[in-house]
Amino acid sequence: MSTYQDKTLTCRDCGREFAFTASEQEFYAQRGYTNEPGRCPECRAARKAQRGESSYSSGGGYGGGGGYGAPRREMYPAVCAQCGKETQVPFQPRGDRPVYCSDCYAQMRGSSGGGYERRGGGGGGRRRY
Repeated sequence: MSTYQDKTLTCRDCGREFAFTASEQEFYAQRGYTNEPGRCPECRAARKAQRGESSYSSGGGYGGGGGYGAPRREMYPAVCAQCGKETQVPFQPRGDRPVYCSDCYAQMRGSSGGGYERRGGGGGGRRRY
């Protein structure tokens, strides 16, 4: 017997009520998701389509990649504030903060595993909606 019961939630985008079923709650728990969805299924699908994600996304990460048909992450040219080397970063440099190449960034963090250009996986975990 399931310990979950259907809940009625309100979508934060459209304001409509939607059911968060017991089976969906069980699915979320099995995946390790701790937050309830904040959007109805229609708004979740619209948001996902707007971001260009497919249901087969591999998580992407920094430095490009992504799932089947997912757009590549846009990279921006920059000059490392520490060593002066030309590099590319996954954000638009603003000029008011220093930008570092992956080697200098790794040294500053005290890790030997590379910086933002070489990180794999989901780049900080799964998004929970």
